[in-house]
Amino acid sequence: MTEKSLNASSFSVDKAEGQAGVASRLIPRWLRNWRTPEVLLRLVSPIVLLLLWELASELGFIPARIIAAPSQIGGTLWAMIVSGELGKHLLVSLQRALLGLSIGVSIGVVAALITGLSKRGEVILDSPMQMLRTIPSLALVPLFILWFGIGEFTKIALIVTGTTFPVYLNLFAGIRNIDPKLIEAANTLGLNRRELIWHVILPGSLPSFFVGLRYSLGISWLALVFVEQINTTAGIGYLASDARDFMRTDVIVICLLIYSVLGLLIDGLIRTLERFALAWRPSFVRN
Repeated sequence: MTEKSLNASSFSVDKAEGQAGVASRLIPRWLRNWRTPEVLLRLVSPIVLLLLWELASELGFIPARIIAAPSQIGGTLWAMIVSGELGKHLLVSLQRALLGLSIGVSIGVVAALITGLSKRGEVILDSPMQMLRTIPSLALVPLFILWFGIGEFTKIALIVTGTTFPVYLNLFAGIRNIDPKLIEAANTLGLNRRELIWHVILPGSLPSFFVGLRYSLGISWLALVFVEQINTTAGIGYLASDARDFMRTDVIVICLLIYSVLGLLIDGLIRTLERFALAWRPSFVRN
């Protein structure tokens, strides 16, 4: 290669670099430093799946009787929101789930405090609790219907039965697994039994309580799906059951999405409450 061609090549490279430098200076600094947020990157694959799903439905590869297209599901969801039908059923389901969960958690906490803080209480109460725990909640349906009928009380009772034991087991384990060194230090400082329970045992068992609470939350949604198909006229479970009879796969998918989104939101609420309640606890997790 001649010297003339080399000079021409270097000139073209310098010219291109100069143009790139000018172009970069014209771009705002915030745009040059832009980094795509991780949340947006996580949305890429779900969006691609939805597009493929929509395309397969439009081409007839996925019939509507198998599952409706995303566009049809979105249209049905909007129509149900506008008409107020979805809000009515959602409110009924939330009332059932939260009422059953609150009663079940209260019973589990009281039972765990009795058995965890007292040896005599453990001897009296733990065995019946363990026996009841091994009975599947759905196996109690015939007996509950005979006792209480098929009204609202039976539905709430089934949710209570399913949500009591996760809280009981985890809180009981949390109380009994308190570090003995903490108890020894509290005794050294002269704390009486009530102060020991309030300042050492209960705060130390809170992490286990929140684990049980999250388990109970999941079970409450599972129980809700079943109980709302027992002689109901309102609720998300009733909506799904009615849609099944008319082969409305779009409505069934909407009901499943509502269950998952509500469960995620309430679980997030509990985790936020846990972070505030356990702000004193050191964490090994780093960003």
